[in-house]
Amino acid sequence: MRIEVRMQFGQPSGTAPFVLSVLATGSTGVGVTASEGLAHTIALAQTADRTGYHRFWMSEHHAMPAASIAAPQLMVARLVGETARIRLGAGGIMLPNHAPLMIAEQFWMLEALAPGRIDLGLGRAPGTDGATAAALRRGQDANDHFPRHMVELLGFLADDFPAGHRYRGIHAVPGPWQAAQNRIDGALSGPDVWILGSSPYSALLAAQLGRPYAFALQFGDADVATAVRIYRENFRPSDVLDRPYVLVSVPVAVAENHEEARRHASTSAMAMLRMFQRKGYQLLTADEVEAYPATSREQSIIDDYTHRSFHGTPTVVADRLLRLYERTDADEVMLAVGGHSNALDRNAIELIADYFGLPASTSAAPSVGG
Repeated sequence: MRIEVRMQFGQPSGTAPFVLSVLATGSTGVGVTASEGLAHTIALAQTADRTGYHRFWMSEHHAMPAASIAAPQLMVARLVGETARIRLGAGGIMLPNHAPLMIAEQFWMLEALAPGRIDLGLGRAPGTDGATAAALRRGQDANDHFPRHMVELLGFLADDFPAGHRYRGIHAVPGPWQAAQNRIDGALSGPDVWILGSSPYSALLAAQLGRPYAFALQFGDADVATAVRIYRENFRPSDVLDRPYVLVSVPVAVAENHEEARRHASTSAMAMLRMFQRKGYQLLTADEVEAYPATSREQSIIDDYTHRSFHGTPTVVADRLLRLYERTDADEVMLAVGGHSNALDRNAIELIADYFGLPASTSAAPSVGG
């Protein structure tokens, strides 16, 4: 069985000099049920599919009132039948929380459901607080094993452990071994594997493995320029990728009115403050944020995270995206949405799609199991 591993990337989106994609967390703000939050995520993915974005990712989070996606792979499976052409993936799976073999099996299943449309982004952060991480990982040294688990996962995905390896005779099913056993001819494509992070550590690992690198700028004022430089300078071409490929995700809040966008951005900024206070990442309404009797220190944090968000009218946000591109020369920019108003999140990606003239899709969602 021949494995087709060469990654295919999109062309610049509309008039933008970079590819445009979308990241969601399954936002479930105050007053919104988990069912409603996940339904909004489906609607967001359908909007991204229809308006011409290249990929739609969802991130893994645990024990957060405002995030309902504990298992992005479950949502990807649902979205396969709800979308027509957009790439779907986890951005990301927090690998120390999982057994590499299980992730390989799950993402080969997804690839079988939607060949050529599945991404697997991998990170080492817990996606939650320390106590919950301990319950998930059953050990304090989980992060120390991340590089080894990464190599094991890649081995299971490609079914190519070297002779003498302890997992040589263990196979992810579905996957290449099953296809060979069932005498399937032709090439078998697999999910595209990405390395996620917001530090030089993840940049260097992505470079050494010859994988595309996704930098998460939404987590704070991280040094994206240095991480991208380290990745490009140390990149080793692989069977998967012959040149560096950089994606940068940024928090966005877009509206026709600048003040409305600022208020929407403040809801996620307030959630960050609550997380620092160990109160839990909770999305209050914009009115509640404005009514909160913040101390000068608390207000400074709210203002800082509001400013870090790319918020404003489409023209203002697009200008910030273009300036980010000038700093990083990113191949792809991913819009991370996740304020209290799911309607404003959907409207945001529509406004940016309109601004850059993304080609709208008229394809219908495929039938599954035909």
